Amino acid sequence: MAHRATVQVPPIKINQNSIDRIHSGNSQTMTTLIEQLAAAKGIASEYVDAWGHPAQVSEESKAAMLGAMGYRVDDEAALTEQLEQEHRQHWLRALDPVMVVRSGEPITLEVRLPIEFVNDALSWQLKLEQGGLLSGQLTPIDGELVGVAEFEEMECQAYRVALAVQPELGYHDLILLEEGNDEPLASMRLIVAPKACYKQPPIANGRKVWGPSVQLYCLRSRHNWGIGDFSDLGQLVEKMAAWGAHFVGLNPIHALYPANPESASPYSPSSRRWLNVAYIDVEAVPEFLANARLKAEVANPAFQQHLSELRAKGNVDYTGVVETKLGMLRQVFDQASLSAERQAAFDAFVAAGGDSLQQQAAFDALQAHFYAKGENAWGWPVWPEPFRDYHNPEVAAWMAEHRQDVNFYLYLQFLADEQLARADARAKAAGMVMGIYRDLAVGVSEGSTEIWANRDLYCPKASVGAPPDILGPLGQNWGLPPMNPNQLFEAAYQPMVDLFRANMRSCGALRIDHVMALLRLWWVPPGESAAKGAYIYYPVNDLLGILALESHRNQCLLIGEDLGTVPEGIDVTLKENGVHSYKVFFFERSKADGGFISPAHYAEQAMSALTTHDMPTLKGFWHCDDLALGRELGLYPDEDVLKTLYADRHQAKQRILDSLHGHGVISGNISHDVNWVGMNTELNHGLQLHMSRGSCALFSTQLEDWLEMDKPVNVPGTSYEYPNWRRKLSTDLEDIFANEALKALAGKMSQARDEASR
Repeated sequence: MAHRATVQVPPIKINQNSIDRIHSGNSQTMTTLIEQLAAAKGIASEYVDAWGHPAQVSEESKAAMLGAMGYRVDDEAALTEQLEQEHRQHWLRALDPVMVVRSGEPITLEVRLPIEFVNDALSWQLKLEQGGLLSGQLTPIDGELVGVAEFEEMECQAYRVALAVQPELGYHDLILLEEGNDEPLASMRLIVAPKACYKQPPIANGRKVWGPSVQLYCLRSRHNWGIGDFSDLGQLVEKMAAWGAHFVGLNPIHALYPANPESASPYSPSSRRWLNVAYIDVEAVPEFLANARLKAEVANPAFQQHLSELRAKGNVDYTGVVETKLGMLRQVFDQASLSAERQAAFDAFVAAGGDSLQQQAAFDALQAHFYAKGENAWGWPVWPEPFRDYHNPEVAAWMAEHRQDVNFYLYLQFLADEQLARADARAKAAGMVMGIYRDLAVGVSEGSTEIWANRDLYCPKASVGAPPDILGPLGQNWGLPPMNPNQLFEAAYQPMVDLFRANMRSCGALRIDHVMALLRLWWVPPGESAAKGAYIYYPVNDLLGILALESHRNQCLLIGEDLGTVPEGIDVTLKENGVHSYKVFFFERSKADGGFISPAHYAEQAMSALTTHDMPTLKGFWHCDDLALGRELGLYPDEDVLKTLYADRHQAKQRILDSLHGHGVISGNISHDVNWVGMNTELNHGLQLHMSRGSCALFSTQLEDWLEMDKPVNVPGTSYEYPNWRRKLSTDLEDIFANEALKALAGKMSQARDEASR
């Protein structure tokens, strides 16, 4: 069996040895207390910065992180009392809430009991997810003594005990029972996961494939209502499959804010479990098609003129689009008489969605209600006090009184889920190996549904970001409150199970944005510079196990966006867990001479790309449009920095030309001297073929580059200075697939991928 690499990280769960040392110490100072507690809670004391130098995390930052987790770092007596209570609760709980093991690995429990019980024979029962029951007996003292704790009235001991059992994959429930007592002494969730994530058999057997990645809202077509929709997606996958593509990648399609449509960043969602209802194709809804009056209203010349104006705009008019769609869909919903079959499907969807779906619908309905009253309602923090928590009785009363409003948003999620599933089915029917691949954002925004309804799971007093680096000397603050790793553990990881499962619906692959979040996140204290932050570590091996289990259940391949600073060892861990790496051509350069590494030398278990949504297009890169735009937007206040960037770009372009000529993917018609070369179709297509010949299992191309567009879809470091997440493609889908030059490019890419597979 191959050795499984482990990442050397600080402790994740309560590090009981550290906690025990805190309690055994004499006259702890507050400084010592914070230092030891920070270590116990996975707060890194140091890290390697973007320049490769070791950087220290201050006591002030550690205290801020602990405060965000809910610890009373401002009051030594209160903090000591919190720790005493946590210490006692840990030792009085015989089993941890959850344990994740891989298939074939031994199952070893840590059992904690008062000393008078450690000689007793205990019964255990393992209730299998599939319905079976395994059972046996154990005597704690027969195991290995691994810990002791003394309280005023008792002594507790912890023993490591092995269970001679190999359950199948799944989510199982383990209980411990004392003889003669039907009440369980303790219970634990036992998650048995595969060793690695799923791969489609052709890809696992060496097949190399390509596909376009698109921002769904960017798609133009002659039938949509001013924004790309799920029907456009269905058309795209079928046409691309006919041209040889085996997947279509999407931006995050998470739920945003229907009542606040200009809050449009797909990476700052309201919920990562539900969908953006702006992508619904109104004219594909069965209840609309059955409503002759509403069909006539849409066919009216004035309405059609309005849709034409929305379609003609170069940027998505989110307010115009969402108001038009939701206005019509509300009429559809209010006038609909669902058939028995449709009602049953809707009811089943609502039942399966459970409380999480009710939360999303309630949030959207309430936000619309407050905006309709003329109030500032961007998120729950500014709502009237009784409505700032989903669990307040006033929210339940409002939902009961406004049931039709809430049901409307349930219906929208039902339609979105149905239409996405239909698009993925079209991809699979067209013969795509993967079909749609979705994108999982790193978090949710501070005013979101998720935090409104799950306050205890998140740490709103902190925000996710990035430490200072060369291009961002102050670091980054993304405004996304992080999940509390301790609460995840206490919840037996169910929030992550739900999250992974929801995002593997109706797709063949999932890209995890900033996959390092499974290992660590840079937390920023409120009101502070990102430089004052610290890395908080998460239970990476447990989370990867759950990811692997859900990936097999949903037959979903995994791609981890692992750009930037990657801690030592995590690349090996991700590889061994079957997660595909992410290789962007412009970043893959030799440290020795600055030359561009041949894609033939990239890792096979990876997805390669020329550009991403955070980078300029090929044309924009080559003509330095991004640097000119950055200067215009004030991103480079230092002219010397800008001059250096221009010089670096010039050198990079020359190195690219050298590489392309060396590999024979462009002809002698293109000069070897970059001073005489502008971006043109041959150079563009040469880069596409260069990547298609590479060794990565997946190659993702961008439709913007096929269309030789120059404007980026997003400029990092800006919010309102540039119309981020709005720029559409320059050409309708119908015209893209009538373009013989693009059809020929797709054919050459498919041939290159087939040859690379041999």
